[in-house]
Amino acid sequence: MLKIVLPKGSLEKATFDLFDAADLTVMRSSSVDYKATIDDPRIDEVRILRPQEIGGYVQEGLFDMGITGRDWIEETSSDVVSLGELKYSKATSQPVRVVVAVADSSPAQSVADLRDGVRVTSEYPEMTRRYFAERGIRADVRLSYGASEAKIPDIADCVVDITETGRALRAAGLRIIDTMLTSYTELVANKESWADPVKRHAMEQIMTLLTGTLEARGKVLLKLNVTPEAMDAVLALLPAAKSPTISQLASGGFAVETVVVKRGINTLIPDLIDAGASDLLEIPIAKIIH
Repeated sequence: MLKIVLPKGSLEKATFDLFDAADLTVMRSSSVDYKATIDDPRIDEVRILRPQEIGGYVQEGLFDMGITGRDWIEETSSDVVSLGELKYSKATSQPVRVVVAVADSSPAQSVADLRDGVRVTSEYPEMTRRYFAERGIRADVRLSYGASEAKIPDIADCVVDITETGRALRAAGLRIIDTMLTSYTELVANKESWADPVKRHAMEQIMTLLTGTLEARGKVLLKLNVTPEAMDAVLALLPAAKSPTISQLASGGFAVETVVVKRGINTLIPDLIDAGASDLLEIPIAKIIH
């Protein structure tokens, strides 16, 4: 039914790991194969291509849906339907930012300080041209094929580049003066495919599996027993935002279960025991579907 295109390159491993955890394992004959399969009745074909191209191919209808970054959707002005953000990237769950950066020694404190004729190097030439034009700055925008930060200041005056943490730019002696775009990975669909009720339903089901898997990351299910006398002390330690499920036990007391963030569980569990909890279980979670 569906033809899907997934990103090759920096997002490749993170995307495959997500699909595997969502029980949509991507199978291919080798790590350099551009064709793959997913053992799912909703998916007929899988291709693995550069994220820069995916938005355009989905717009053209060569694929029903694909995964790419908002940065490349904007760069290529792709007219696609966004099914929503998938909050993961190559290194963290944080978005990447498309930023404008100059040398630490530059007098520019903001983009408004850059003059007409400013030399800009970027892997996003179209988005960069639009950005500077909207601010009334005539910029000499040059396409970069990588290592953009190494071209400052002798080849270019500033760079438009992506960063997750900003560490690489700082290490190269650059200073960020503006953020052009905050970009998450997105699942996008072809407009005609999205208008087809059968395909749309299949795409929504796949999105449910992916977002449910991401929601479960870094979380566990805690189950414990507690006496009526210790209930208030135990509940006070559990996250207020996650209403626990409380059941009466036939033998007296209560069974409590709730979802908690795994980070910090090493102090939470002993604190719960000290507060009067017993028979505590920590259970991994594969998906959380709301």
